[in-house]
Amino acid sequence: MPPAAVPDEVLTTPLTDLLLRNAAEDRPAFTCRVFPGPADHTLTWPQLLARVRGVARELRRLTRPGDRVAIVTRQDLGYVVGFLGTLYAGLVAVPLSVPAGRTHRARLESALADATPSVILTSKDFLDGLASRPEVLLAIEDVEPADAGPPAAVAMTDPAYLQYTSGSTSRPAGAVISHRALVASCWQTTRCYHADASTHLAGWVPFFHDMGLVLLIGTPVFLGAHSVFFTPMEFVRDPLRWIRLLAEHPGAITAAPNFAFDLASEAAEAAAAAGELEDVDLSHVNSVLNGSEPVRAATVEAFDRAFAPFGLPRAAQKPCYGLAEATVFVASAGDEGPTITEFDGEPLVSAGRPYGQRVKIVDKEIWVAGPNVADGYWGRPDRGDAFAEPGWLRTGDLGFLHDGLLYVTGRLKDLIIVDGRNHHPQDIEATIEAAHPAVRAGRVAAFAVRDSRGEGVAAVVGAADHGDAVASAVRRAVSAGHDLPLRGLWLVRPGAVPRTSSGKVSRAAARDRWWGENGRHD
Repeated sequence: MPPAAVPDEVLTTPLTDLLLRNAAEDRPAFTCRVFPGPADHTLTWPQLLARVRGVARELRRLTRPGDRVAIVTRQDLGYVVGFLGTLYAGLVAVPLSVPAGRTHRARLESALADATPSVILTSKDFLDGLASRPEVLLAIEDVEPADAGPPAAVAMTDPAYLQYTSGSTSRPAGAVISHRALVASCWQTTRCYHADASTHLAGWVPFFHDMGLVLLIGTPVFLGAHSVFFTPMEFVRDPLRWIRLLAEHPGAITAAPNFAFDLASEAAEAAAAAGELEDVDLSHVNSVLNGSEPVRAATVEAFDRAFAPFGLPRAAQKPCYGLAEATVFVASAGDEGPTITEFDGEPLVSAGRPYGQRVKIVDKEIWVAGPNVADGYWGRPDRGDAFAEPGWLRTGDLGFLHDGLLYVTGRLKDLIIVDGRNHHPQDIEATIEAAHPAVRAGRVAAFAVRDSRGEGVAAVVGAADHGDAVASAVRRAVSAGHDLPLRGLWLVRPGAVPRTSSGKVSRAAARDRWWGENGRHD
């Protein structure tokens, strides 16, 4: 059966028109959960519209049509107001993160250099840190609300925002997401998970990431639904805050990368033993989306074991697949929940079926076509290799279709080829994680290396124990499971394994740091 098509009436209505519709009802729109604060911070739809109009009024005064506006502030209500205010003004939003350390600052600087915004929306706390920038700085909380003013007229094919992907700081890639693509992705998400205005969109995934931006900001506006969120740092401090948030909001839809499911499952084991989760009821959760990085069968099973005792239906787990160049959503498990199938003795988790778009496999690569696909990369008239085939997005991801379900097996650029055999790094990483109890799940990076012997594989492993027994167990497991000797193995503290701004393990950064520091390069 062909995938459902996004209706024309959806593709002709910008998100800001829907914001106006929602403001007719005085009910909660966005809630920022504060820890340990005495109360949450909430904006109703009329309050949100007034603040959005205020930001749009200031931006129109400071910019020209087509200008980019960067949002560089913490994950709070100000970020929501800044992003929507930019769209309301008819400008191009550039959602970015506040830099935390040198690596993140380099990412921010390279994205700003690529997007060349005329204004940076931030907060008073970050004005000093951005003072050397040439752009106009505007603190969102200093902007007075405005009572009137329509949204700027936009063509649905105009850029709404630039979504910068987690990659090399030397060549940032800003996917151009049109107003049409944004509402298409929101429609695909809502229809796949049966969401409506009574749904709570809940979570902590960062707003500068496609998953957080569309699920926690775009979709609530699209539906007129309530969004409740907190910061990624608060999740890291206590993963069970995420679970309690879902229990407190019946019908919640949430999303996170695979590593977050592992962290929550680990935390639940200790908390349940201490009786700290007795008041948690997850029986009314709508969907818990697992995407953004490879979904592992062991993770699905562990999450089920951890939270089924608290009423979470197994079918609420929704492994899914998407990418920034498709706005976010491509395919997902449906009402049936996760499907795990063994191929050549290895369990693979299906990413489900595409919705509102088409998927095909070309030379093992996943290609996508639909109204949610980006219009190339900012500042690259040739649109890049990903958009070279008219009408199709070449994702760079490897996969296949089986019984109508999509299975994602790896990345073309991460593929490890040794003696003519292909090895997916995530398979090797899964083997290493199972090799010894000291190895932390989601804290392993396996990557291709080259030395005088030719192509090989090396790994950086986050482990609680750095002893010889752990190293020997890892080497034996990789040799037995993949017929590969490890050319390099580094046992490090779990937090030292490099991650991208969206929380994924960065194999490239791990390779550059450990293989490079040991004097070996391609």
